[in-house]
Amino acid sequence: MPAPFLTGYVAIIGAPNAGKSTLLNRLLGQKVVAVAAKPQTTRHKIIGVLTDPGAQIVFVDTPGYHEPQKLLNQEMVKRALSALAESDTCLWLVDGLFRGEDHARARALALNAPQKLVIAVSKTDLLNKEKLKTLARSLSEEIPDHEIWPISAKTGSGLPELLKAIRATLPEGPALYPEDSLTDQSLRAIAAEFIREAAFRLTRLELPYSVAVTVDEFIEPDPSDPRRLTRVSATIHVEKDSQKRIVIGSQGRLLKEIGSQARANIERLTEGQVFLKLFVRVTKDWTKNKKSVAEFGYGDF
Repeated sequence: MPAPFLTGYVAIIGAPNAGKSTLLNRLLGQKVVAVAAKPQTTRHKIIGVLTDPGAQIVFVDTPGYHEPQKLLNQEMVKRALSALAESDTCLWLVDGLFRGEDHARARALALNAPQKLVIAVSKTDLLNKEKLKTLARSLSEEIPDHEIWPISAKTGSGLPELLKAIRATLPEGPALYPEDSLTDQSLRAIAAEFIREAAFRLTRLELPYSVAVTVDEFIEPDPSDPRRLTRVSATIHVEKDSQKRIVIGSQGRLLKEIGSQARANIERLTEGQVFLKLFVRVTKDWTKNKKSVAEFGYGDF
């Protein structure tokens, strides 16, 4: 008898900046989630689908679990909790470099969740052997009775073993998505995330957390166009006039660089050329406003 097909939802949880989105992109072999070296880059719960001949793992990338202050952050935490509640397995990703208050919050969430639990430690490529041993010993004392999988999303180290451990937690059942699916996100939505990612990477201090992106126009290529030209028009929203000046930069240089980085990522995804037009608009205190948070796709009000 052939082995039964396994399928299920796996929520990736962890503190902000633990590397959840980087891990998902690596597992899928395709960038579908925004990544930046700043906490709380992910604001949505984003599905990534990994299918092989014996199983389909539906990963749910969640916003980093943290103590929310603003309305926007409260909505992000709600999405992380709802993703976990709807999943078969909890994949808790522990930051291999830093553990603070948010680590403790994620730990409590993971260990108290009713779902099957898999624990992985990220960023191990940045640790030497001695530090890795010390970390493993510390986590074994902190989290007894659970096997811990050291991984590196950057190098791929430990990922085959991690996937095997995840597969062992999945129930039997038919595939939930077509075999060639990678994500539930539309190209339009992913384009918005890539623009926001570029703004996160290129702006300083607290400004990234006041940035949202809406796509005003997304025109896919004409089938007869050999360039496969996609036309995208988007607006970067900030909360203050001073932030608008920062995003635009001297003589528009920073906005051009944001567009250049975002366009390169969108072109890799669409496998064609992209014409990207960006605007910057002040939407005052939008992170605290229910209507604006909902309009930008971060809340259900």
